[in-house]
Amino acid sequence: MTLRPLIAMMTEQEIVNFLLTNRVPRRLLTRFMGWFSQIEQPLVRDLSIELWRLFCDVDLADAKKTDFTSLHDCFVRELKDGARPIDANPAVLVSPCDGIVGACGTVTGGELLQIKGRPYPLRELLGVPEWADEYVGGRYVTLRLTAGMYHRFHAPHDCAVERVAYIPGDAFNVNPPALKRIDKLYCRNERALVRTRLAAGGHVITLVPVAAILVAGIRLRFLDLSFEPRHGGATVIPCDVRLRKGAEMGWFEHGSTIIVLAPAAFAPCDGVREGRVIRMGAPLLRLP
Repeated sequence: MTLRPLIAMMTEQEIVNFLLTNRVPRRLLTRFMGWFSQIEQPLVRDLSIELWRLFCDVDLADAKKTDFTSLHDCFVRELKDGARPIDANPAVLVSPCDGIVGACGTVTGGELLQIKGRPYPLRELLGVPEWADEYVGGRYVTLRLTAGMYHRFHAPHDCAVERVAYIPGDAFNVNPPALKRIDKLYCRNERALVRTRLAAGGHVITLVPVAAILVAGIRLRFLDLSFEPRHGGATVIPCDVRLRKGAEMGWFEHGSTIIVLAPAAFAPCDGVREGRVIRMGAPLLRLP
């Protein structure tokens, strides 16, 4: 097969993927999946887990337990102790999750890239203007979690969580076909903002977990709080929670994306580049 038909075929596959996951009743499908995934009937549980593993390349070898009560229980699984070594270097900010490095770089003109050629404004992403002002010229890394990955996220450094905000929104898919076609996608989807201050140097790091289709909610363990899809404006929650590097912060009820925002003086660690698969606890950004 020559290159041109192969490219055309890939484009058609992307279009089909986009239509099947975005031109559907996204919220209705998401609510249904949230209900269905928690069914504990053994036949439904076993078939749904096997289908998920068949299509999503799921590796359960590092899961803490091997018997699950439901598809949801398997999806939000914990890991065995030591399955994700945490880089102990105090000069390194580690990845908060397993993921594929998407767009990464410098916040230029108040904008980030969701994919090449698709910028979006930081102010719209955060919804809190004074939070956005702190990252003018700063660094960002987008980490996309595929459906088969480990879906809990963790503290990237010793830190204090100062505020959390929840912004309701849509549930578009966040895979590459959608990122290529939908402007300001991350600004349109449901998301949480987790504002942290590092114990080292007092730098402010913000994590933005972004929900997507089939995501039934974003759970923050340190607040014992679950954000469920709803309408209305942003909700800001003051807090003062101390977390050690690598401590669990929460999880996606299904899966999506985390955007890491850091001040300008931070620099990417060696090997952090678009398309690379990174594991939670691996070096992500170097502190100034």
